[in-house]
Amino acid sequence: MAEMDALSALAARMAEEGIRRLLVLSGDGGWCERQAAALRARLGDDGLWIGPQPVAAPYCAPGALKTWLGREYRHAFFDAREGFDVAAFAALAGTLRAGSWLVLLVPDFDRWVSLPDADSLRWSDGTEPIATPHFVAHFCRTVAASPQTVVWRQAQPFPAIDAAPRPHWHAASGQPLREQAAILRSLAAMPPGVAAVTAERGRGKSALAGMHLSRLAGTAIVTAPTRAATDVLAAFAGDKFRFLAPDALLASDERADWLIVDEAAAIPAPLLYQLASRFPRTLLTTTVQGYEGTGRGFLLKFCARFSRLRRFTLEMPVRWAAGCPLEAVVSELLLFDDSLPAAAGGDVQIQPVGQTAWRDSPALPAAMYRLLTAAHYRTSPLDLRRMMDAPGQHFTAARLTTGTLVGALWLVDEGGLSAELSKAVWAGYRRPRGSLVAQSLAAHGGSPLAATLTGRRISRIAVHPDRQREGLGQRTIAAAVENASGCDYLSVSFGYTEELWRFWQRCGFMLVRLGTQREASSGCYTAMALYPLSSAGRQLAQDEQQRLYRDAPWLDRWREQKLAPGRQPTAILTDEDWLDAAGFAFAHRPLLAAAGSLNRLLLQVHEPCPALRGRLQQQDDESALCQALGLPGRKALLARMREEAGRALLARDPLRAAALREEVGQLQFF
Repeated sequence: MAEMDALSALAARMAEEGIRRLLVLSGDGGWCERQAAALRARLGDDGLWIGPQPVAAPYCAPGALKTWLGREYRHAFFDAREGFDVAAFAALAGTLRAGSWLVLLVPDFDRWVSLPDADSLRWSDGTEPIATPHFVAHFCRTVAASPQTVVWRQAQPFPAIDAAPRPHWHAASGQPLREQAAILRSLAAMPPGVAAVTAERGRGKSALAGMHLSRLAGTAIVTAPTRAATDVLAAFAGDKFRFLAPDALLASDERADWLIVDEAAAIPAPLLYQLASRFPRTLLTTTVQGYEGTGRGFLLKFCARFSRLRRFTLEMPVRWAAGCPLEAVVSELLLFDDSLPAAAGGDVQIQPVGQTAWRDSPALPAAMYRLLTAAHYRTSPLDLRRMMDAPGQHFTAARLTTGTLVGALWLVDEGGLSAELSKAVWAGYRRPRGSLVAQSLAAHGGSPLAATLTGRRISRIAVHPDRQREGLGQRTIAAAVENASGCDYLSVSFGYTEELWRFWQRCGFMLVRLGTQREASSGCYTAMALYPLSSAGRQLAQDEQQRLYRDAPWLDRWREQKLAPGRQPTAILTDEDWLDAAGFAFAHRPLLAAAGSLNRLLLQVHEPCPALRGRLQQQDDESALCQALGLPGRKALLARMREEAGRALLARDPLRAAALREEVGQLQFF
């Protein structure tokens, strides 16, 4: 076919010019598949295929692509006919060598806007896939505005290709380029401490780390999210390469002169901090403005912990030429450029923004996404899809009179569950998708009907760095309160710090929950707070806050962050305690959700309850407790604790306990 000849010939030119391009095949499923298969056979090479249905090797499902990263490919085919995993798509683009086509299969543009996208099940919190008209329109606008992207639509002529000659490109020889050489000199002379090298994909970060490792006179250990992700680093490091997985390294007594961490931002921050603190010198490399969803947050949130951090950046691409058309269109499609315009001075106006703005005035929501990306540690392409098309999303923008965005707020509808479902969530029998805070209030709080109330959860909030500490965050929250008619409360879930909690207090929120395990991403305990909007919301917030502080003396034992230091526990067993303890004993309530009630129960009975007392009162290690009681593992220990709690309730009041067992047991049949 003439079309295949043209695409193959252009691939040869692209290799000489050091660029990659996107080819979009749009039509019915069979037509797209036939063109892709013909082109795959014509191009040869490895032709990696990514899609939901297996084809001839090499093949990978979108969700498994992470295990293939760290390698390079010549040409790839991405099947998005049933669903478009944009994070996998972006990751794949970063693996392609100069001279490659990234071939994307999508439905016919005219039908696509109304077709359900299977990938939406990951980010829309629905039980069925939904159509994504705003993303589809954004995609079509983006590729139409990209002259270097080839869009081949069924029943339309093969498009003319804008392929003006480019300068001949010289591939990297394996020796350090100018930017790399300068950083290598600095690393060689670096005193003890931490260095971070950040860049967009294809800039030679992993190669740089391998070069540094190959030149070291001392010892070094390499770690990364996966071993496969270090293939490029290993190739440049040669015999000096020695890899240990992050958790294995932390559990070991290994020591070395250097720790080298590739794609550091993909490792949980607390783990990364512990690792970096153990070695005299640490080199961190990570991708910013990319599919991983790290953005500037890696530097803002993690690297700020190190007082004398040495920061380096690689600007020029190494694996392809500057101005690569594929890199440009992927960046534009997924809004990877999170640079912010200056915003000092000027009055601020605050306004609600609906999802239809993606259709009517897309520059505004795009600016909001970029601001949120710049401010938050893990904003990803999934968040972009959610902002565009997921139901129940609400936005507020703070703008200068010139139009420059200085603040953004993103809220999500939650709650409104039926009474039966809310009770089943409370009992631990059900956990439907979505409603993070609403379900947590039921699953860990005192009211089985908590999830029946309607709330709006603050998903993200950001203020431009030039306009922080002016009260804009509080003003934006106040505007959201005014626009939340019909809701019982606003909610927020955040990593607890004193500074952050003071902000939410100033905004009028009441603390209702503090977790007992640190978040992997922030290293903080998860906190939840409510801003009551109705009488029912106010009663819920007051009840949950009272419960929080009443249980604090018991739960403070499980966390370093003390909520009520020195506060004496009470032994009074209330009606709520009876129900809470019964939920643990006769259903599936988590142990620590009922810890306060169970501790008060144990103070009132003489039953031995060795498992329950050992875990709650003595905080014995689970493994040691299992060994002492002759139990095979954690599941058996939990079952034993539930049995002991049931016997304690029966010993305290047999009739009441029996009635509660019947009541709670019925909830599993919802």
